[in-house]
Amino acid sequence: MPPGLLPRGGLLLLILPHLRRHLPPLCPALRSSPSHKRPGPGAFFAPVRAVSGYSGMAAGTPEEQQQQQRSVVVRETVELTETEERIFNRLLEVVRHFGLGTQLRVAGGWVRDKLLGKDSADIDIALDNMTGQNFCEKVNEYSKLIGEQQKGIGVIQCNPDQSKHLETARMLILDIWIDFVNLRSEQYAENSRIPTMEIGTAKEDAYRRDLTINSLFFNVNNNSVEDFTGRGIEDLKKGLIVTPLPAKATFLDDPLRVLRAIRFAARFNFTLDKDLKEAASDEKVKSELGSKISRERIGHEIDLMMSDKHPVRAMCDIRDLGLFYVVFSFPEKSNPPVFDKCDWQCVSHIEAAWDLAYSIGSSVFSSGSDPKSQDERRRLCLYSSLFNPLRNTFYLDKRSKKQVPVSTFIIKDSLKLKNSDAEMVVNILAASEKFAELIPLLETNSDVCTLKEKLEDEYLEIPEDSVKRVFAGLILREIKDFWRVALLLSIISYPEAENAADTLNKQDELHQRKEKYIIVEHFITDLDLDGVWKLKPVLDGKSIMGVMQVKGGPLIGKWQQRVLKWQLAHPNGTVDECIEWMKQSQSKRQKVESST
Repeated sequence: MPPGLLPRGGLLLLILPHLRRHLPPLCPALRSSPSHKRPGPGAFFAPVRAVSGYSGMAAGTPEEQQQQQRSVVVRETVELTETEERIFNRLLEVVRHFGLGTQLRVAGGWVRDKLLGKDSADIDIALDNMTGQNFCEKVNEYSKLIGEQQKGIGVIQCNPDQSKHLETARMLILDIWIDFVNLRSEQYAENSRIPTMEIGTAKEDAYRRDLTINSLFFNVNNNSVEDFTGRGIEDLKKGLIVTPLPAKATFLDDPLRVLRAIRFAARFNFTLDKDLKEAASDEKVKSELGSKISRERIGHEIDLMMSDKHPVRAMCDIRDLGLFYVVFSFPEKSNPPVFDKCDWQCVSHIEAAWDLAYSIGSSVFSSGSDPKSQDERRRLCLYSSLFNPLRNTFYLDKRSKKQVPVSTFIIKDSLKLKNSDAEMVVNILAASEKFAELIPLLETNSDVCTLKEKLEDEYLEIPEDSVKRVFAGLILREIKDFWRVALLLSIISYPEAENAADTLNKQDELHQRKEKYIIVEHFITDLDLDGVWKLKPVLDGKSIMGVMQVKGGPLIGKWQQRVLKWQLAHPNGTVDECIEWMKQSQSKRQKVESST
């Protein structure tokens, strides 16, 4: 990265100390900055061509960015893999054998990705003279004739009330899932928002697609790309996100298309068309998105954004288009009430986390070699940072009658994601607050005595030089392999001395926070605490009962916690040494009690 160049989120790092507890509105400089144009970290998220240290994102003035976006490389033809050729040949054999006269067209994203030189396993076949289910039945009939096993056919029924207008059939062909659907034409009766669906022409179908770049077809019969809107390839080359028909009508037909437009703009770093942005911000469109589309479908789109290359860009667009509170619906009442500019605060936190994570590198999400686990840590890091400003905001759950974090409501009820996602976000945020206690201890020993008293009790005394290890070990045993994520969020919110912050430029501030993260990470790894959650207790519950000569009860749980702290303080301690410590501790306590 050139000297002096810092992503806009770096400014947030300077003001976060003041936001951490009170979270007032952002300063005007940050609020007015066009954050949706800033680059996202790709060095460890998206290994593609980098510009000024960031991948896939344009740098410079808006005019320069537009010029860069016009240089999207689009192939003239589609290059098929060997598997794709075999699949398409099989489908053509079915058409010829039964004399169906069907034109087979691959629709949408597969064509777009192929023209961009990307692989795609998302093959959707559009049929011009029959339904997807009927064609799948013919495929099975042909398989039986040639002595191959017939495959099951899954049918996803249409649901107009949820803007699912097409019945889709799905089956495995050569071990690849293929979707089949008929080309569609829609007719709206007067005063009705639910269309009458009919088999249409390829041109009619193309104009009913969500975006021009997704309206392209690959004709399997003649091996050619078809652009019936006349704009698909052109907009792909220009990097424009445009709807084939007027944007407002397209979005009212299926409001989820608003989020799809944002997702594709972020994924490819394309520009949202001006008319499209106006339509996306329309109050009626927002109302329909909130009422007409199931929360599951909204949550799925958001999850795809979070797992994609540029999630911050997507969140910025959602905020800037006034969609934040539609997408992330809040409970009716919260304690304290949701503060002003909450959407700005939330997006600024995810932006700051993204910038710092890019600066540190992929180690933030590494804890083992499983790529899926790393992707999951990255994903939950983004959700945790997005909802970081809401960490101390709760609502009364009517079923449990308990105060529950608002972030849990958003993840479970608003986005319909997994319960485990909501729980992990809460745990990450809680661990990040505990890390905030540990960080100053690594810079000075001034508070070690206070923490030492907090960790000890009448039976347990921790050596002063082991206090930090014990405290860090307890944090890691709670958050496990998400500890680096929790540390990252803690570093973002970690307060700096205000007078020092005023003298730092943004690059220095980001560098200081990166160095602080590395210091804490090295402290933990040097003490061999990475993986401490897998540590087997030196004494289990049964052994503790034997030493204390009791049969159980709450006392055992307290001693298990003491034994864990002793083990963290004495990493090389043996079973016999631990038992001797327990006996001595009990003896000392009994002497104290007898003398009073």
